[in-house]
Amino acid sequence: MDAQKVEAEIAKLMAETTKINAESRWYPFMVGAAFFGAATAFAKLFL
Repeated sequence: MDAQKVEAEIAKLMAETTKINAESRWYPFMVGAAFFGAATAFAKLFL
């Protein structure tokens, strides 16, 4: 019984790790897109 519980917890942690790794791969692109959008909005307002 305990072994099954531990295996389920390990599977859950592995799934969370996979999700975090996928998100961290896209993070720099999202930051760049946000910066580009903010710079475009700033330029449109003041130029």
